[in-house]
Amino acid sequence: MTDPAKTEEQRTFFANRLKKRFKHLWKYAKRVETNAFRVYHRDIPEIPFAVDWYDGHLHIAEYARPHERTDEEHDAWLETMVDTAARTLTVPRGRVFFKRRERQRGSSQYEPLERRNYTITVEEHGLLFQVNLSDYIDTGLFLDHRELRLYVAKGVTQHRVLNLFAYTGSFTVYAAAAGASSTVTVDLSNTYLTWARKNMQLNALDAPNHEFRRGDVLEEIETLRREGRKFDTIVLDPPSFSNSKNMRDTFDVQRDHVGLINACIELLDPAARGGQPGRVIFSTNKRRFQFHRQELNAGETRKLTKLTMPDDFAGTNIHQVWSIVAPTRRSRG
Repeated sequence: MTDPAKTEEQRTFFANRLKKRFKHLWKYAKRVETNAFRVYHRDIPEIPFAVDWYDGHLHIAEYARPHERTDEEHDAWLETMVDTAARTLTVPRGRVFFKRRERQRGSSQYEPLERRNYTITVEEHGLLFQVNLSDYIDTGLFLDHRELRLYVAKGVTQHRVLNLFAYTGSFTVYAAAAGASSTVTVDLSNTYLTWARKNMQLNALDAPNHEFRRGDVLEEIETLRREGRKFDTIVLDPPSFSNSKNMRDTFDVQRDHVGLINACIELLDPAARGGQPGRVIFSTNKRRFQFHRQELNAGETRKLTKLTMPDDFAGTNIHQVWSIVAPTRRSRG
């Protein structure tokens, strides 16, 4: 049975935490030129929410956690907490979007929950992105990759960039805006490739040198290899697991990351633009992921997680990132 006093205590703690975080992060958001950021990330264990601010809207996701409430009691408790977030951050309830985030298998995280198509445009580092707050578990812009996108952009001027598992193409937008000579954006979903092109158009970046390919990433890598294509930067952000009906086999990032990264390394130019060898930027959100560096056919490998973790995700361990450089050519004697 729900204890009203306990609920009120939690409501107060939640409101105070939201106020404190928002005050701090509002200043941070101004510095990085964004109006989309995470206000709260499961800070209080008994209140397992992610609360994201999107330009005057709230996107709230509940992470499933054991509790002693009945379904009816839990629904009432959720309503109290969502109402607390809306009131604390002075957001009208019509601009608050709530979702339950449970363990996702395969492509289910990309399947629509509903079809309201409530979309807005948000800004990040001077670039524009369309987000859908209503229809999917995720909105179309992974906020924890904000600093990683900027990191990639700083090193891709005149680079040939390949964006794999591209989702809505945010890395492609950053690369194109930073002066990449060409980009190839690969995803299995027509919906997300169309969305990626829309993001490019929002920033007046859609052009013939920016190519979009729909297909299984592993098959597309092989196709690009047969075509003799080479790249200077490859962004590789695969799902933790996928069993999409459009793929030949299941994909598990722990099991398959070595083969996938090695396949990408074969597409790198070992003497890339600017005299630096090509690189793969590999990111994963899988918790307890073990990186098998010794099995890679790589040159220098550098972990970038701390460097690319935004202030609004500090302490969350929400992703791990590595830069993997192509082995340099050996001169012939």
